[in-house]
Amino acid sequence: MTAPTTTAPSHREDAVASRWTRLRRSRHLKPYNRLAALVIAGNALAFALLAPPTPAQAFTAAGVNVFVAAIVRQQYVINLLFRLATRAPHALPLRVRWGLGKIYSFGGVHVGAAVGATAWYLAYTAGTIADGASALFLTTSMMASLILLSLIVTSLPPLRARHHDLFERTHRFGGWALLLLVWVQAVAMLVEARTPPAQYLGSVPLWLLAATTVSIALPWLRLRRVPVEIETPSSHVAIVRFDHGVTPFAGSSTAISRSPLREWHAFANIPAPGQSGFRLTISRAGDWTSRLIDDKPQHLWVKGIPTAGVGNIDRLFTRVVWVATGSGIGPCLPHLLARTAPAHLVWSARSPVETYGPDLVSEIRDAVPGALIWDTSADGKPDLLALARRAVRRSGAEAVICISNISTTWSLVEGLEQEGIPAFGAIWDS
Repeated sequence: MTAPTTTAPSHREDAVASRWTRLRRSRHLKPYNRLAALVIAGNALAFALLAPPTPAQAFTAAGVNVFVAAIVRQQYVINLLFRLATRAPHALPLRVRWGLGKIYSFGGVHVGAAVGATAWYLAYTAGTIADGASALFLTTSMMASLILLSLIVTSLPPLRARHHDLFERTHRFGGWALLLLVWVQAVAMLVEARTPPAQYLGSVPLWLLAATTVSIALPWLRLRRVPVEIETPSSHVAIVRFDHGVTPFAGSSTAISRSPLREWHAFANIPAPGQSGFRLTISRAGDWTSRLIDDKPQHLWVKGIPTAGVGNIDRLFTRVVWVATGSGIGPCLPHLLARTAPAHLVWSARSPVETYGPDLVSEIRDAVPGALIWDTSADGKPDLLALARRAVRRSGAEAVICISNISTTWSLVEGLEQEGIPAFGAIWDS
């Protein structure tokens, strides 16, 4: 007898595997979301094991999560994470380096820890109410709970996108107020328990609060008002030059402001090899950038240290294709100038020479002689996915890094990865 064929089940298995691969590489299951879900799941498990947690346990667990949420956003920690991830040798399998390249998804840990901190603190507040705590604890707990909920609500993507200034100020001032309230509670707990001052150093909540406070304060301790020179090759773009004793590494960004307590904007640094200082390219994309281009201030505020960004992962690959639109060329240029990895470039922009100036375009052509510079005013809107796919095939690149707006970046990264091409791009979570 002839053995029964197994072709159909095999095809079904392949189809299921293919659907799972597409889903796993979609924007909905990106590493950022997976990390957030993992941290939330860990908190849920801890809550289940302690159920019902005592107010002291809930307070400490909230403190742990606040610390994690703050430390993973600390500039020194971010730079360390990138440094460790990008030290992997090219001899490792591409799949491993592909995963390491997603290091910039660490913001998922921040989100998961923030949600966990809110849940634990609400449990602590409910416990203080049930236990009939003093007016001090009831008042501070209710205030802190409201602050945490406001931080969560204003962080929701639709609200954050439409009201980014509100999101930023709520996080800044709300975060500071929250830290102050929890300090009051932590010290009051020790006083109420008649803990001898000599034993304060054994308090876990105090250590967590101290570490969190230092982490948040460090960038502000490096707040400076520095001179700048601003050129405007066109009414659409400003090239801002800094030379105040800091020459950042390729792939880093700097936060700048005209009013440090109101709003901050981070832009990719463009250092030139062998030269001190750096440049930023800033496009007209809203009220703040429009005022900067029109007013050309002589000084700006900077804080913290140059911080690594998504472009740093180019070192993980033998060759990369950079895909940029408009001023997205800014984050690409320092890597191209420093030759941090063999690269090919696809840049789509409106009238590049007229908009960004002939000097900048010449720098790009010198750094990447075979660069594809697409003029949208002359040639229309390109199919970036097709151009990126073709560039990968012709150059033999292992990965694509996209620097563009949200919709273009997400669609390009998702489209390439579902075809099995490692792709990376910003995730706009700050």
